[in-house]
Amino acid sequence: MGGSVCCLGRGSKSKQHQNGQAGAARPPRSGHVLSGAGNNVRVFSLNELKTATRNFHMLNCIGRGGFGAVYKGNLKDGTQIAIKKLSAESKQGISEFLTEINVISNVRHPNLIKLLGCCVEGNNRLLVYEYAENNSLANALLGPKNKCIPLDWQKRAAICVGTASGLAFLHEEAQPRIVHRDIKASNILLDKKLLPKIGDFGLAKLFPDTITHISTRVAGTMGYLAPEYALLGQLTKKADIYSFGVLLLEVISGQSSSMSTWGPDMQVLVEWTWKLREEGRLLEIVDPDLENYPEEQTLRFIKVALLCTQATSQQRPSMKQVVNMLNNQTEIDLQNAIPPGVLKEPRQRTRGFGRLTLDTSSSQSTKCNPAESCSTQTNMNSGQFSTTEVSPR
Repeated sequence: MGGSVCCLGRGSKSKQHQNGQAGAARPPRSGHVLSGAGNNVRVFSLNELKTATRNFHMLNCIGRGGFGAVYKGNLKDGTQIAIKKLSAESKQGISEFLTEINVISNVRHPNLIKLLGCCVEGNNRLLVYEYAENNSLANALLGPKNKCIPLDWQKRAAICVGTASGLAFLHEEAQPRIVHRDIKASNILLDKKLLPKIGDFGLAKLFPDTITHISTRVAGTMGYLAPEYALLGQLTKKADIYSFGVLLLEVISGQSSSMSTWGPDMQVLVEWTWKLREEGRLLEIVDPDLENYPEEQTLRFIKVALLCTQATSQQRPSMKQVVNMLNNQTEIDLQNAIPPGVLKEPRQRTRGFGRLTLDTSSSQSTKCNPAESCSTQTNMNSGQFSTTEVSPR
């Protein structure tokens, strides 16, 4: 799936207040580059983007996400782009919107999708990104067989490490620091060389809280949700790290966390992996389509995923630690690890948090079947995992 392009179209010439702000700025002209030091955003007209996408024809729609549909487009000079047509109206005036878009455009890393431009016309808000030739990891690995791309272990490992590097940059180096909020396979885009690029970062600030993430994600991306985020609304970098752990297991197993269950208890992917760990059978989670893979490295990746999905957010490593562990620069000790936090969505309504309950039970404890409600306590006093720095090989 390609990157988003933000196109800010021309608004009304009226000097009426917009969103309660006096003297709202006019949208910039098409072809204009936003002024200011370090600005990279090109402004497109709505007509340019309609032409590029054949009036946003459904055949050019290459994906849909929480922020809107994404279309493949071709500019007059032949440049391929991906255009995200934002589905919700921004809470901000034009000037503020452009400022936020400019901030996002200046967050650059090889593993982040590049924002090329934007367009604001009337109520239209569009984002224009670089185009990712191999769509998303969700299509390449978890989609229909006719759309899947053969991914051997080396390619999968590179995708995991690249995604971790991009997320670590957002958390620890980007200015401002960014919590993604929606790390999942469909937001990991793959270019023609299968280099992973994280999409949809930094967009949450453009919209009111009532139409983003906490209200929509629970229904849309259940398999990736950190328990403390979905149940309590606690949004920190640790929520992204939980989602990344789930993503790691999907890449290793070739299975969708939200679509597949295992065993008589209908365990989700992180539960099943923990059960296999307790039984000394971790490698059974590996995708059977992977005929040849290095067992030691694969086990390392699985253990990192288990650390990332710990029920208690304090137990999870930072993304910088994750990158070091994946690159074999840090020893991993699961001795003090606790079972992963798993959200359940029972068929019968439960009180408290709507339809969601939290299961942190291990295979020795009572299981919470998805068809039943359950109540468990999270051990908040467990010791943290330990890591030891070693020299790179």
